Amino acid sequence: MSRIRIARHTSLPVCLALLLALLLPALAQAHGEKQRPEKTGILLAFFGTSVPEAEAALQSLENKVKAAYPKCEVRRAYSSNIIRAKLAESGQRLDSPAKALATMMEDGVTKVAVLTTLVIPGEEYSGLARTVAAFDGMPKGFDAIALSEPLMSSPKDMPEVAAAFMKTVPAERKPTQAVVFMGHGTHHPGNIYYPGLQYYLSKLDPNTYVGTVEGTPSLDDVAAELKKHAMKSAYLIPLMAVAGDHAQNDMAGDEPDSWKSILTAQGVACIPVLRGMAGQDPIAAIYLKRLAETLNHLEK
Repeated sequence: MSRIRIARHTSLPVCLALLLALLLPALAQAHGEKQRPEKTGILLAFFGTSVPEAEAALQSLENKVKAAYPKCEVRRAYSSNIIRAKLAESGQRLDSPAKALATMMEDGVTKVAVLTTLVIPGEEYSGLARTVAAFDGMPKGFDAIALSEPLMSSPKDMPEVAAAFMKTVPAERKPTQAVVFMGHGTHHPGNIYYPGLQYYLSKLDPNTYVGTVEGTPSLDDVAAELKKHAMKSAYLIPLMAVAGDHAQNDMAGDEPDSWKSILTAQGVACIPVLRGMAGQDPIAAIYLKRLAETLNHLEK
């Protein structure tokens, strides 16, 4: 699977497409329109967060992108309608990916690389891909637009991704302590990457486990493995771009149905790590790699 999504229209015969490519600039000039200057932009398409302290992870990644591409117009968007609505109540206005792209188009951006921080190619990613595709081929629109693939998007990348996740584990963790990564999970086929990640993590460290809030493996699966291997202590780490509501409540909350509470009741001492993956250098490095590949595809 290619990790770059580029929408291309191929309905016209090649000869007609080439003819139009040659004639349109001349026609535009004949009608008094000047050829616009090339302007490349980067849209950071985050799912978003309404937790103030969790936003730092997104800002960290944004700072890295701006430092790596100082000549590019860098903007951000939140794809979650719920999160945008919550932020609007407190006076914070965040654009949706569609609105952000429309504004970039109006502002004269000619090429756009859209970077997603999604972990798997699930429903959220499919929606983002449809949004990006809708902007391709618009009259007087972008010359090129491309969307990066999610963090876990190809089997050949999984060893690198698994190794990067392990580098986010606190250095003080002992080999006898388990590491439990909590992903969101989904009923979408893209959920298969979570058990796939479990396979690659197990090869690096047998005391590392993957669970999801809404998919497979579940917390019950993780708890059974912890019991099977007589683990008495575990680090709980969110497998998400930010340590938002799921991490702070579902994973590390004090309510009886949180992962921390359930595992503690089963005799596993839990150490929650409330740090989003987007703010971790090993993961940010992969995002930057995805972005570089996406920008390169804009030139093809």
